[in-house]
Amino acid sequence: MVGNGQIIRVIIVSFLISLFLGPVVIPLLKRLKVGQSIREEGPKSHYRKSGTPTMGGVIIILGILISVITSRYFTREVWAVIFFMMAFGAIGFIDDYIKVVLRRNLGLRAYQKIIGQLIFSILLAWYGSKYSVMGTTLVIPFFNAYIDLGVLYIPFVTFVIIGLVNAVNLTDGLDGLNTGVTLIVMAAFSLIANSLKETHPIYEGIALVSAAVSGSCLGFLKHNANPAKVFMGDTGSLALGGAVSAVAVITNTVLLIPIIGGIYFAEALSVIIQVLHYKRTKRRVFKMAPIHHHFEMCGWKETKVVGVFWVVTLILAFIGIYSI
Repeated sequence: MVGNGQIIRVIIVSFLISLFLGPVVIPLLKRLKVGQSIREEGPKSHYRKSGTPTMGGVIIILGILISVITSRYFTREVWAVIFFMMAFGAIGFIDDYIKVVLRRNLGLRAYQKIIGQLIFSILLAWYGSKYSVMGTTLVIPFFNAYIDLGVLYIPFVTFVIIGLVNAVNLTDGLDGLNTGVTLIVMAAFSLIANSLKETHPIYEGIALVSAAVSGSCLGFLKHNANPAKVFMGDTGSLALGGAVSAVAVITNTVLLIPIIGGIYFAEALSVIIQVLHYKRTKRRVFKMAPIHHHFEMCGWKETKVVGVFWVVTLILAFIGIYSI
């Protein structure tokens, strides 16, 4: 059984690995000239970030992998989370590599990304239907109730996974924003799983691997907080999206995502609203989407936006924890 001491150890190891890999990986990325390009239509304060190394998500991934492997707690669900984290992260890595190493601005084409994400989303949904805690049944937050989706499970969960992975990616737009939000989200999932580990052995592995993700994000935050020395890139954001998705699917808490991951939900929804409203009226609802840029354009400092979004995520995490 995974004890609290083992979970704390995993957090510390992943934190330290991510923290100390920074001074090794960041200079390497600089030598490779793996620099971030900045959108011209974005906030002017972001222009100074041009050339900041990206693809730093490899630091987070290595922190997670090393801490999990050294924990020597190898179960199917732990490897499942690692697999889907790596799978979605690979899509992001290829996209980053094409954009910043091969200098092809567009990276992967949209349809190529969607096809890759669709394949792994369907595979994760199928895995959830077969090996999750309750199969095709999902927990309904606040009501202590459950709903069995039956044949609708795979298409519904596939849709949620694709949406969630891309929402996590959209959240990666300000220094430390996605790193801090995901740190809190995965810490919440670790606490939930740890509190339920007496009911099913799957929760033990989920508590451990979620803690590893949270700890690695904490270490990476030292390098990614304002002013960021490195960005995680799609390599990191898609990998984190895959990890969050896998944890939610395996624990049947997909319906908890709009609560604990409320910031992800708001970021994605702001883009959808902006695009649909502009296509109909040629006018914008937000000054800029995703919504974190809207607040910047309203005059908020970047650090204020990030801090407020972290606090909101922390509040939503506590609500989510007590809703189960």
